[in-house]
Amino acid sequence: MEATMPRKAPTWSMLMGFASFIIIHVCAENYEMGRHQFSGGGRFGDDMRKMQEFKASLIRHDSITAAPPSVSPSPAPSYVDPPPGRNSARVYHVTSYGADPTGERDSTDALAEAIADAFRGPTEGFLIDGIANLGGAQISLEGGYYRISRPLRLPAAGVGNLMIHGGTLRASDDFPTNGYLIDLSASSSPNENEETYESSISAQLSSSSSYNYEYITLRDLMLDSNYRGGGISVINSLRTSIDNCYITHFTTNGILVQSGHETYIRNSFLGQHITAGGDHGERNFSGTAINLMGNDNAVTDVVIFSASVGIMISGPANILSGVHCYNKATGFGGTGIYLRLPGLTQTRIVNSYLDYTGIVAEDPVQLDISNTFFLGDAYIVLKSIKGVANGVNIVNNMFSGSNKGVGIVQLDQSKGPFKDIGQIVVDRNNARGMNIKSTVGRRSVQGNGTSWTIDFNPVLLFPNLIKHVQYTLSTGGNAFPNHALRNVSNNRVVIESNVAVPASVFATVDQGVAN
Repeated sequence: MEATMPRKAPTWSMLMGFASFIIIHVCAENYEMGRHQFSGGGRFGDDMRKMQEFKASLIRHDSITAAPPSVSPSPAPSYVDPPPGRNSARVYHVTSYGADPTGERDSTDALAEAIADAFRGPTEGFLIDGIANLGGAQISLEGGYYRISRPLRLPAAGVGNLMIHGGTLRASDDFPTNGYLIDLSASSSPNENEETYESSISAQLSSSSSYNYEYITLRDLMLDSNYRGGGISVINSLRTSIDNCYITHFTTNGILVQSGHETYIRNSFLGQHITAGGDHGERNFSGTAINLMGNDNAVTDVVIFSASVGIMISGPANILSGVHCYNKATGFGGTGIYLRLPGLTQTRIVNSYLDYTGIVAEDPVQLDISNTFFLGDAYIVLKSIKGVANGVNIVNNMFSGSNKGVGIVQLDQSKGPFKDIGQIVVDRNNARGMNIKSTVGRRSVQGNGTSWTIDFNPVLLFPNLIKHVQYTLSTGGNAFPNHALRNVSNNRVVIESNVAVPASVFATVDQGVAN
C-alpha cells in the first residue's frame, strides 16, 4: 500500500483541490447574497477557515510524498550582491580611480593612485633578494587615451612582478621636457600616496637589493611624448620587458635603459615623427629612439622610423636582432646604430635591416655584424678613438647602393689611425652598386719578367696592412725559377724570380690574422 501511495497522491490532491474550489466558490456566492444575515461572522467564517487549512494540508502532503524519501526540499536560491570594489583580483582598472579615457581631463593623479594601490596589494615572497613579489598585479588602461602632466613613477623601489598595459598615454602641453611618460627609477620625491604605502609595508620597501625593480612588464601601450621629453626610462632594473609598444613624438629618448640588467625590448615601433619614409622634414629629425646605457639587454623585432639616432649603445654584451632602422638617412646626418663604447663593444647585430642609414662603432672590440641587409648606400664605419680594433666579425651581409663608389665598410681615422688591429674578419659579404671592402683579398696578375706586383688597395679595408700572404707562381716554360715574396708595403704584394719567365701569380692576403 505504501508503494502505491506516491502514485495516487497527485490524483487525490487534484480532486480535492477541485472540490475545494467548487465549495469555496459556492460558499462565496451564498455569502455575497446573504451577507446581511451572516454579518456577524460566526459559523460561516469558521467553516471557511477550516476549508482553507484542509486544502493547504493536502498540498503540503502532495509535495512531500511526490519526492523520493531520501531527498529533502531545497531552499530557494537567493542573489547576493558582490562586495563593492574597483578591481578584480589583482587587476587595477584606472577608470575606477577617475582616469578619463577620452584624454579631455588630466589623469595623472588617478593613474598614480591605481599604481599605488597595486603596490599596497599582497606580496608573494621575494624575487631576487630585496625585491618583493607583487604576484603579477596588473594596471589596466582599459583601451583608453589618457593625458598626463608629469611622469608616472612607481611609488618606491624594491618590488617586482607588475604589468602596465592596454592603452595610450599622452604628455600634456605642460609636461616637463626632461621627463619620461613612464619612469622606472627610484622616486626622488614622495607623492601623496607614498605615506600610506610606506606605513603598510615599510619593511619590504627598505630593499636590500642593488636593483630598483625586477620583472616589470610594459605591454600593448602607445606613448605620445608630445615633443616634450621621452617615452620610457628604465633605471637600474632587472629583467624588464617592453613588448608591443608604439612610442612617438619624443625629443630626448624613446626608451632609455641605464644600468641594471636584461631589459628586453621587442615587437615595438619608435619614431619621433609618424612617417613611413621619404619625409620632407627628415633632415631635421632629432632624438634617439633607444638608448642602451647598460649591459645584457636585447632589442628584437623593432622598427625605428624616425630619429637622429636609431639605437645608441654604450654598454657591453647587448644583442640586436630583427631591427629595421630607417630613422634618418646617412646623407642627412643620421645613424642607424651607434656603438659608443670604445674598447669593450661586445655587441651582436644580426638579421637586421639598415635602410639608408648605417652603423658606427668606436674602437670596436668583440663586435659581430652578420646576416644583415644594408640598403641605399648604407654602410659600416669603424671609428678610431684610441686606435683599437680587435675581435670584429663583419660577415655574410648584403649591401645595395646606387653605383656611387661607396665602400661597404669604411674607416674614420680623424682622431688618429688604427694601430692595434687583430682578429678582424670582414669577408663573405656581397654588394650591388657598392664597393666591396674586406680584410681578406684574392687577386692575380700575369706577366713576362722577373717581378710581379699585385695591388690590393681597391679591396683591403686597412691601409698599409698585410699580415699574411699565400701565393702561387705558375709558368708555362721549361724554366724552373727561384722566386720569393719581396714586399707587402702599401698593400702591394711583390713577387720576384731569379730569371725572366712568363708566369701567372695568384695571391691571397689577410689583414686580420691574430698576432
